[in-house]
Amino acid sequence: MIEAPVFYLLSLAVLASFALYVSKQEYKVLQYLPPIVILYISVMFLSSWGLFEKNEAVLQAYTSLKSNLLPAMLFLMLLPNKISNLFKLGPKMLLSFFLASFSLFMAFILSFIVFSLSLSDVEILAPLAGSWMGGTGNMLAVAAALNASESAIGITMLIDSVDYSLWVMCLLLLVPFASRFNDFSKAADPVKDVLVQESCALYFSYKGYFWLLFSAIFLSLFSQVFAIYLSEHYFGARTTWTVIIASVAGIAFSFSPLAKIKGIQGTASAMLYLLIALIASRADIHFDLSLVYYLLMGLFILSAHALLMFIFAKLFRLDLFSISVASLANIGGIASAPILSAAYSQSLIGVGILMASLGYLIGTFVALFLAEVLKWLI
Repeated sequence: MIEAPVFYLLSLAVLASFALYVSKQEYKVLQYLPPIVILYISVMFLSSWGLFEKNEAVLQAYTSLKSNLLPAMLFLMLLPNKISNLFKLGPKMLLSFFLASFSLFMAFILSFIVFSLSLSDVEILAPLAGSWMGGTGNMLAVAAALNASESAIGITMLIDSVDYSLWVMCLLLLVPFASRFNDFSKAADPVKDVLVQESCALYFSYKGYFWLLFSAIFLSLFSQVFAIYLSEHYFGARTTWTVIIASVAGIAFSFSPLAKIKGIQGTASAMLYLLIALIASRADIHFDLSLVYYLLMGLFILSAHALLMFIFAKLFRLDLFSISVASLANIGGIASAPILSAAYSQSLIGVGILMASLGYLIGTFVALFLAEVLKWLI
């Protein structure tokens, strides 16, 4: 059993590093079960088996690192995503993406009503919405803003991993039927091979990387201090303001020279994986029938989303590629949207990347708004 904070953090860093290394490998299974999910499940089981002692020193190390690392990760995650780049997608792809986001938003509300969920379940649904309308980073941001418990985050990760995997397989199986679907929807202009060149970091220097890390750490401190002021003098919780400030700062600084420094995405990914390992280390989850209930709820959300997208495709004459990639850009994010794009054509990979980037930008804000709507419905 690990009792010392230094060994606790070291073991999590090793596990996160190994998962991050695996994510760079080309294993087919990773298309359906992302390394980040494997990391969470592995650390969760180790925690449930009692590997990590939950004493005061370990808890303090957990709380301190998590509260400081989350805003820095959000800032770096959003830094490479210029809003201006999204106009390359064109009106049809943008329409498809926002229709996918809207259908998911409505599907979450419908599931909340149909399954007669309570206030405590908002801690599960809202972070899940953050993941399914953005990515794992958005999920962690929403969970932090709502002060969701470790058990709620564990259930969210379970729904996300199992139901998401089924959804990816379903969309990949539909690829051969694209022409038939387009005939049905009477797509006015089915997407052809379009080359979208995604901008990337231009240079690497130790000086530039120093400024990158300094900016992330400073932003983390600033967002937490300013969030205390805003929560005391206006409205909202401190963690909610911290998430919002860090996200807005990331979007704003995407137009600065910081966004051109090589290593942003790698650093953000390392922080994300460490955060996932941290959260999983506090989990103590055991299988019971309630988990099946939540898995069915997730499938219900995806089914309602699919039905609405089917209707939208007919109404707006959208082709299968547009709605499928828009759906997976929301639900799967940057990890899977390019894979589905490549299944249609290698030259369309950039479309998947840009659409997933849009999910990163809006996922946190939409999920927090959804949480308020669900609370109002109770």
